[in-house]
Amino acid sequence: MIVAIDGPAGAGKSTVAKSLAKRLGLHFLDTGAMYRAVTLQVLRRGLDPASGRDCAAVAGSIELDFDAQGKVLIGGVPGEPHIRSREVTGLVSAVSAHAEVRDPIVALQRALAARWGGLVAEGRDMTTVVFPDAPHRFFLNASSHERARRRALELGTPDDLERIRLEIERRDALDSSRGIAPLRVGPGVREIDTDGKDATDVLELLERLIEARAP
Repeated sequence: MIVAIDGPAGAGKSTVAKSLAKRLGLHFLDTGAMYRAVTLQVLRRGLDPASGRDCAAVAGSIELDFDAQGKVLIGGVPGEPHIRSREVTGLVSAVSAHAEVRDPIVALQRALAARWGGLVAEGRDMTTVVFPDAPHRFFLNASSHERARRRALELGTPDDLERIRLEIERRDALDSSRGIAPLRVGPGVREIDTDGKDATDVLELLERLIEARAP
């Protein structure tokens, strides 16, 4: 079984996808972490994030895998917390916009699905590009203010709410307007507004929807 979940930053995708994978007995695939890992290696090598050729050199050679908790491994070494740095966050949209980066990473995502025999994948193009034929496809959304509030709470930085909101809206614009695999609600994808819902509410809703479509 493949469950594909898309949505903008802070919509609750990771939290819900992790819990859903556990309940369904499937692997969890954090695709955003894969692009963050590429971005981290681009920075570590002193390469240009705006250069498709530079970023492709990293994406084509990077060794990515996941541990038992669904955390990305870079050459067998944990990528956390380095992939979550502010510098990586500020550049990951630019790096992941390169077709030369997305092609090898998408191929790896599909290879992981084949190796694992199924998964719950979350990202920004899971439902439209990577797994467009998945039987269960969802797009989680929420207002930028709500997403910023959640992220500030998660980071323990309530005073940074406005900065986080502006950063989220900037990334929304980049992800939605890029020419390659833009963030969007694809045909046949079930959109779920998570404003006013906690992770348990959304998790239970997805479980009911998946169960309703089960053969």
